[in-house]
Amino acid sequence: MITPSHAPVLLDRVVALLAPALSEPGSVYVDCTLGLGGHSEAVLERLPDARVIGIDRDPAALQMSRERLAAHGERFTAVHAVYDELPEVIGSLGLDHVDAVFFDLGVSSMQLDVRERGFAYSEDAPLDMRMDPTTGQTAADLLNTATAQELTRILREYGEEKFASKIAREVVRRRETTPFSTSADLVELLYATIPAPARRTGGHPAKRTFQALRMAVNDELAVLRRAIPASIEAIGVGGRVVVESYHSLEDRLVKRAFADATRLDVPPDLPFVPEGAEPALRLVTRGAERADEHEIAENPRAASVRLRAVERVLPASRPASRSASRFLPPGAVR
Repeated sequence: MITPSHAPVLLDRVVALLAPALSEPGSVYVDCTLGLGGHSEAVLERLPDARVIGIDRDPAALQMSRERLAAHGERFTAVHAVYDELPEVIGSLGLDHVDAVFFDLGVSSMQLDVRERGFAYSEDAPLDMRMDPTTGQTAADLLNTATAQELTRILREYGEEKFASKIAREVVRRRETTPFSTSADLVELLYATIPAPARRTGGHPAKRTFQALRMAVNDELAVLRRAIPASIEAIGVGGRVVVESYHSLEDRLVKRAFADATRLDVPPDLPFVPEGAEPALRLVTRGAERADEHEIAENPRAASVRLRAVERVLPASRPASRSASRFLPPGAVR
């Protein structure tokens, strides 16, 4: 197995957005997509008052990040969980709220780099694609059991693949004699099924199908749909939620959740805002921020990033004031 690498996207901008929420001693930052810990490492190094909780469903990523961040001692806590379990995670650590939450969505460079994980269409490997390889169905399982109708929906909705129905029919036909097991099996089918003119534009012809299968196997949109509101509820006054997304469906979901949380719920023609009607959160970024040409040249993954952030300005329905006396239990790891 190769040693994976990871270049955090928009690292300086992310830390700058998080910094105002992590300026007090004992402030708590939750990295919901820890990966190899690049963003968390920057927070630990540049924001010395912050403590970090790193969440990841991938046991291999957790082990690597623990080794990478071990020098920070009890300021760093690693937790094996899916990020929609955020309320349970912070509750298990004795916290009633946190000060900042960060999401770097999609598949990590680490997962793409490790051939055996089956995320990359450029390498022949078992069709796995699970972010947590200890549980759930694999991409091969999905291809070999789903109906043509369900496969069409997955490819169309998650991959925006215009040949979705044609691909799905061919998958069902082929698996009757030869079940799918490796990425090469699927890539070969896609080359044979997608018309030649379409293969010459829009990147690798397998890109959209592999993306769609990965999102379906890991239930990514449903998890995100639960996680964003949970993160908004988790932050105290002055707290921030920062999200990097790379897929239009992800960004649309984040945009909608942030808009709902910051919407002024009064008639548009009302000449004043009644006391108590002010939104509890405000948008920190204007629209979605993008990477510049220099960063994209250094890190091609940044080309599709959309960065959004919100800040809580009023308490939630439960108490949510800052407290410098909140400490994570020593060695608290799940």
